[in-house]
Amino acid sequence: MSQEHRDLTRISHHTKIVATIGPASSDEETLEHMIRVGLNVVRFNFSHGDAAFHGENARKVREASRRVGREVAIIADLQGPKIRVGVIAGGKMELARGDKLILDAAYEGEGKDHRVGLDYRELPKDVKAGDILLLDDGLLKLKVEQVIGDEVHTTVQNPAVLKSKKGINKQGGGLTAPALTEKDYQDLKTAVAIGADYIAVSFVKSAADLQLARQLISQAEGSGEILPGIISKIERVEAIDNLEEIVLASDGVMVARGDLAVEVGNPAVPALQKRIIKTARRLRRFSITATQMMESMITNPVPTRAEVSDVANAVIDGTDAVMLSAESAAGAYPFETVRTMAEICAAAEQSQLGQSFDHTYDEIPVERIDQGIANSAVFTAQLLHAKAIVALTESGTTAFQISRFGINLPIHALTPSLAVQRKMAIYRSVRPARLDTSKEHDEAIREAEEYLVQRRHLKSGDLYVITSGSMRSAGGTDELQVRRTR
Repeated sequence: MSQEHRDLTRISHHTKIVATIGPASSDEETLEHMIRVGLNVVRFNFSHGDAAFHGENARKVREASRRVGREVAIIADLQGPKIRVGVIAGGKMELARGDKLILDAAYEGEGKDHRVGLDYRELPKDVKAGDILLLDDGLLKLKVEQVIGDEVHTTVQNPAVLKSKKGINKQGGGLTAPALTEKDYQDLKTAVAIGADYIAVSFVKSAADLQLARQLISQAEGSGEILPGIISKIERVEAIDNLEEIVLASDGVMVARGDLAVEVGNPAVPALQKRIIKTARRLRRFSITATQMMESMITNPVPTRAEVSDVANAVIDGTDAVMLSAESAAGAYPFETVRTMAEICAAAEQSQLGQSFDHTYDEIPVERIDQGIANSAVFTAQLLHAKAIVALTESGTTAFQISRFGINLPIHALTPSLAVQRKMAIYRSVRPARLDTSKEHDEAIREAEEYLVQRRHLKSGDLYVITSGSMRSAGGTDELQVRRTR
């Protein structure tokens, strides 16, 4: 579809859309159009590009956002350990079932004659006879026969073509590679410098990985008062085993279904997806569902019905956001994919209208005053059929707490901080805006109502619930009112 014929009508949806920037979407006009129809968060894949490259993309995103008048969040997605085979002569190697293939950690040349080098030099220490290795997202299955020094001797279990630099997974997990590499340390500094709102850590195994990441972020040059949040990518068996501690150590989690599926098997992923999303909501963290959600739209202008169902089910599961990878980075239809995903989200949310969320009140524990206010705001809004919930928030905390209940009702979060406004872009149902209000409480509420009416978020006579407090400290919300616009 030509750009001049794009339908730029905003599609209202509560579930947030994350799109990966790449050659197909890095021009400012395409970014602007994607933001106009429903894009909320832009993902930078740090497996590609240098600091200057990511800095320029950040500039483009902020400029496109400025032109639209709607702030978006930026996620810097770290590469993590390179658990990959090395370069293969001619770029690929034909393998038949029963072939012998040696994975050689000491081999420096191009792979040939059924021998290939490794970027991951620790593989011989991590495997033993009988283990199953899955390469290229499971397209090639190898059985380990023996380990001799630096050589892992395997038997090919299915015919396949092995290409250079393809990933390696061990069925059932158990690879010891650390979540953060030296490259990640440098990329993390770059992410802070370009103003990323979140940093995604790949191949997380335990809470210790997140604690290290937070320490590095706080020490990075340019770290301000509001540090980037941390997203844990759940893609290892070990992460499932340590799920609750990882969730609690994170600001949010990503269900990274690609590598996760290779380690646990495809049939296990749907149930794990539901479990991860539910755990994140119960522990008051956000969730992103990712990988192959609209894969066919890399080359086709419309998705398959299975993809439509996949996105819709993630929305119904309660995910905060759904994510596009190659579809928006390198596909032929990045704009159309974002628009279609927004339409699916809106339709799935519409199907949930009128449903009771009473069960979530017991599932999400209340430990602070602002959490109790959030709980009451959702209950009151539902009981009185309010048109919206409004949160005057310094830190974004209360708006986030309200969003944990999965209510399909606009949560207008008004903050004086641009950084907070951007961070809130990923929270389900939250519509963040920057507004400097009076320090006098009643006047601030009047200004907030006036702002929302002027922008047609509310109209005369609308009933709404508003939360407020000291407005100058995190977690300071302690007041709830029910009001009707003049």
